[in-house]
Amino acid sequence: MNENAVLRSALDKNLKSAVTTACLMLPESFSEQDLFIEIAGLSYSGDFRMVIGEEKAKVLNIVKPNVAHFRALYGNILQEDPQVVYKTQQGRLEIDKSPEGQFTQLMTLPRTLQQHINHIMDPPGRNRDVEETLLQVAQDPDCADVVRLGVSSIVRPSSIRQSTKGLFTAGVKKSVIYSSRKLNKMWRGWLRKTP
Repeated sequence: MNENAVLRSALDKNLKSAVTTACLMLPESFSEQDLFIEIAGLSYSGDFRMVIGEEKAKVLNIVKPNVAHFRALYGNILQEDPQVVYKTQQGRLEIDKSPEGQFTQLMTLPRTLQQHINHIMDPPGRNRDVEETLLQVAQDPDCADVVRLGVSSIVRPSSIRQSTKGLFTAGVKKSVIYSSRKLNKMWRGWLRKTP
């Protein structure tokens, strides 16, 4: 029972962090689908395989048929978040993009992401504390881009490790076959978009 409570708490915290991170990367007003695409895209942000080898609409293809599931998963979090105005009937959301609002959101991000943002924004030798850096980022018009860079700096090394492990565990031949299929799928996706 205790393990389930601890796990549930960790999962809830992870869902809330995903919402906060995605909201920081979106404009002041956006649709549910925009939010869910941003949330689903967090794990692909910075993944080099999304540049070469994956169909560009992958995240949209995950979200579009599952909007109701995303709504069920994130609805209560959105309604309880004091930073979010959730207009469920219209499927629209508004977020406080003032420096104060963004600072509040930045301060609730996971510590690892805060540290990555600090590393991006703090020039070598300056050694500012994380809170000072986040206050600067909250006032920056490019706050969304800085958060996106922070997420990418976490995802990128992991995606490279996974690809490298796949090469060694599956073998070169299987990896080449798999990669060529992925590239073919990506190419077909591009052709579908071309008029």
